[in-house]
Amino acid sequence: MSGHSKWATIKHKKGAADAKRGRLFTKLIKEITMAARLGGGDPGGNPRLRKAIDDAKAVNMPAENIKRGIQRGTGELPGVSYEEVSYEGYGPGGVAVIVEALTDNRNRTAGEVRAIFSKNGGNLAETGAVSFMFSHVGVVEYDTKVASADQMLEAAIEAGAEDVVSNDDGHQIITTPDTLNDVARALEAKFGEPRKSSMLWKPQNTISLDDESGEKVLKLIETLDDSDDVQNVYANFEVSDALVQKMSA
Repeated sequence: MSGHSKWATIKHKKGAADAKRGRLFTKLIKEITMAARLGGGDPGGNPRLRKAIDDAKAVNMPAENIKRGIQRGTGELPGVSYEEVSYEGYGPGGVAVIVEALTDNRNRTAGEVRAIFSKNGGNLAETGAVSFMFSHVGVVEYDTKVASADQMLEAAIEAGAEDVVSNDDGHQIITTPDTLNDVARALEAKFGEPRKSSMLWKPQNTISLDDESGEKVLKLIETLDDSDDVQNVYANFEVSDALVQKMSA
């Protein structure tokens, strides 16, 4: 399993602790606001907004907070204007890292991200330095119970998907960035609401790390993820299940 998926597992297990901090709410409100600004305030026609709302509800964010975030995005309420920025760099062991952020101050965020890389054995690089090692794709995910692998493959290809990966963790439908919304809608009409629909950077190849190096990379990702401005972190590495269990404790 890739490093990004490993970190997602660790972060999920730490979710209860994270929810006690205002930082998580801040990230989610930013995403709700940006999603509404880019795709409108109707979650029925805006998969990115719907996912952001689902994520917010999962950590018991008050409905009024969600509503205000949407209204700021659509311009019904005044609010801070955020912009999407991304950074590329290298972590311990030469691992390639892409950081996505939402910020109202580019200089502040760039300085903070650079400092985090430096303090955790990595370094920030120029735009394009590592992104060629990843594919920017859309991903729609379903639980295994909604359909067999063959049923999902047939439906996904008919909807215009690029590929489908089915295993015990579920069905992962890969799309191009431009076709994500259309594929998600077509699959939802057939199988119901997916558990996830979003854009991500998928590593083309991964680096296997020993536990010592893996722990350093996971610490870098954790520190980046703790930044208020950082929304997502992607990296092209693999670590052992034992390390994941240790870091999740």
